[in-house]
Amino acid sequence: MDTKWLQGRLIVLDGPDGCGKSTQVKMLCAWIARQGVEVRTFRDPGDTRIGEQVREILLSPAHEAMGTMTEFLLYMASRAQLWSEKIAPALAQGCCVVLDRWLSSTCAYQGHAGGFGVDRVLRVAQDTLERVWPDVTIILDVDTDTAAQRMDRELDRMELKGQAYHQKVRQGFLNLAQTQDRFVVVDATQPIDGVHKAVIQGVTGFY
Repeated sequence: MDTKWLQGRLIVLDGPDGCGKSTQVKMLCAWIARQGVEVRTFRDPGDTRIGEQVREILLSPAHEAMGTMTEFLLYMASRAQLWSEKIAPALAQGCCVVLDRWLSSTCAYQGHAGGFGVDRVLRVAQDTLERVWPDVTIILDVDTDTAAQRMDRELDRMELKGQAYHQKVRQGFLNLAQTQDRFVVVDATQPIDGVHKAVIQGVTGFY
């Protein structure tokens, strides 16, 4: 298979907390590297000095009083910094960039579950991001019970929002996948290798 199409592509893995993104991002990056394509991976928010500080503010349980509008603006600010400082240069060099979360998360969490409104999120994104959507977005779908069982650790502020909130988050991702182009939903409750195979099929299915 000719894999030159991977050069300069932007791929996002997203989904509810506990869906297995971190594992699948690593596996996807390893697969891309085996194709002979240089790959960079970043997490959103984070991976810049500014972004990591914003991430700490967003996820700290000490900031329980934070409202949805504040969440939204902080996520967008970190994302803009990540784009200009890391993503855009990597794409310009011909690297394949794999992101752990992107705008799809803000649509599902703040836009849908938080009640801010997905349309409002998209309007601001159009005005503030040089690029709104990646080449491919893979949504790792998992039910809230399975997700909760997987998060056997201390939870961050977003993860502590409760099952009802996270059910809305899941539905927000599924709704987005039905309305946006180049989205693929993968059943993330299956074994890790099965999820990885489905992710690869989702990515290659557009080329």
